[in-house]
Amino acid sequence: MDAQGRGRAGDDNVDPADQWVFDPNTGNYELRLDPAGQAPARPSDRKVPGSRRAARNPGGEVGDTDTRPLPTQGGRRGRSAAGDTDEPPTGGRAARRAAAGRTATATASGPASRRKRKPKKSGKKKALYWTAGVVGFVLVVGCGGAYYLYQQLDGNISKVDVGVENDAVSDGPVNLLIIGTDARSGKGNSGYGDSGSVGHADTTILMHISKDRSNATALSIPRDLITDIPNCPTKQKDGSKKVIPGEHGVRFNTSLGQEGRDPGCTWRTVEKLTGLKIDHFMMADFNAVKELSEAVDGVEVCAAKDIDDPKSHLKLKAGRHTVKGEQALAFVRTRHAIGFGSDLDRIKMQQQFLSSLIRKLKSSAFSSPGKLYDVSQAATRALTVDTGIGTAGKLLDFGNDLKQVDIDKVTFATVPVLDNPNDKATVILDQAKADPLFAMVRADHTLAKHKKGKGKSSGPAKKAPPELVRVDVTNGGGPIGSAQETVDWLQNNKGAKLSTNAGNAPAKLAATRLEYAPNQADQAATLADWMGLPKSALKKSSQDAGDRVPMKLVLGKDFKAPGTPIEAPTETPDGVQNVNADDKNVCAK
Repeated sequence: MDAQGRGRAGDDNVDPADQWVFDPNTGNYELRLDPAGQAPARPSDRKVPGSRRAARNPGGEVGDTDTRPLPTQGGRRGRSAAGDTDEPPTGGRAARRAAAGRTATATASGPASRRKRKPKKSGKKKALYWTAGVVGFVLVVGCGGAYYLYQQLDGNISKVDVGVENDAVSDGPVNLLIIGTDARSGKGNSGYGDSGSVGHADTTILMHISKDRSNATALSIPRDLITDIPNCPTKQKDGSKKVIPGEHGVRFNTSLGQEGRDPGCTWRTVEKLTGLKIDHFMMADFNAVKELSEAVDGVEVCAAKDIDDPKSHLKLKAGRHTVKGEQALAFVRTRHAIGFGSDLDRIKMQQQFLSSLIRKLKSSAFSSPGKLYDVSQAATRALTVDTGIGTAGKLLDFGNDLKQVDIDKVTFATVPVLDNPNDKATVILDQAKADPLFAMVRADHTLAKHKKGKGKSSGPAKKAPPELVRVDVTNGGGPIGSAQETVDWLQNNKGAKLSTNAGNAPAKLAATRLEYAPNQADQAATLADWMGLPKSALKKSSQDAGDRVPMKLVLGKDFKAPGTPIEAPTETPDGVQNVNADDKNVCAK
């Protein structure tokens, strides 16, 4: 088979239009290489070594039989430009060849074969089941439809060795780093990005997929965030390694491109920032947005007001619009005509666009082999990945592993920041909100909204004022000096003047514990809220205590520092911008 997928090499009598069929058992379009009925090459037959999901049906939902052709690369793009469609052949060359083949067979071998062509079923084809993901995720479904495209798609994919070789599939949570660069490389991109730039981390999203694959959280990291970039080992073209020195207090987007930094440097910067271990990265340039939006026939977006941004060249009337190509790129780049004109407002535009793209993919983008082919080509041409998922086959395994996440369990959020008092053009991390947010993601807790009210896991709702909180603090496993440090924090930061350092506890505890009497429940509620104590840490006695009897707070091995929650929160911290990917009512303001 040649690289363009025109059928079996040397056999001019086989038309690819007659070879592609939809297999209802796998949900994939497959190439039947043998007219006599040879079983098709099936990606779904491939096992994922060590995967606990290898035995599950990787093919998705059942669809109707379809014999429409998967166009060749050159031919497909030519027809697309002319406005042609993917209608099945009803006559012409395909019909003449089929008739000629039957005549030749009857002449040479006697009666025609009794094997009947499978009749087409009526009704709409069900779209392949799609899940959480953004630009790079498009490929994993796209390449699953045709095993023979692997070699061609492999040739499209660029990869970078970041010095970390993780398996494509793992049993635990998955952290995927998605990077959009502002490089001017690529056709039609000379007007974008910084002149002469090698490409910076202009758009960065950390996608966390839960261990049980029930939910996903996408954290957008502002490009102008002031942060630290660690030392970064990079692999040079000659195979040698070079360590690029880290920097303190610089813009996040310089973690890529600046000083010769590769995606592995952004990878390490995000790990240092969030405390999350990254498994894989996917990087794309401006062409990804343009080509993918074209491949899916446009993405629906919403504007709450008229938008006219001379910088991005986006002009939209208030209401809903379908954007693609240059207009889609303008939408995700615009910021001057919305909100306060900041990069944080642009992030909201990007989240709206990506959520809508996911919904489009889930609903209809893979309803035909032509669409599947176009999206696969568009994604791989614009994609750079790590070596752990550096082939179409590995990407398919990766995508099949993540297919269980439903779109209403995908939440986009923005890392909380504050204006930088020293530089109005940059921002700094809002530590009070970011720390519990990162802890929540590290603990594999979903940001998806619960149906019921928030509810507190820290105890009774009624709370005592700080001046009435009386507690003895002992160290039963925390860092040295934790008891005194906690007392100082309670007295100076919280106004709890009746707190006392009671020294070391008689025994070590694995978990921090707060002992209190029934008549001290309001004091316990206040202290538990301050300390971030889980409900399991609260131990209530059976009898009331005297007026001057203190509660007992024993710091266990899980204690890190006063003000740092003992247990990760289960609710999104107040003030953290977030939106559900299935919310169709989000409009740019």
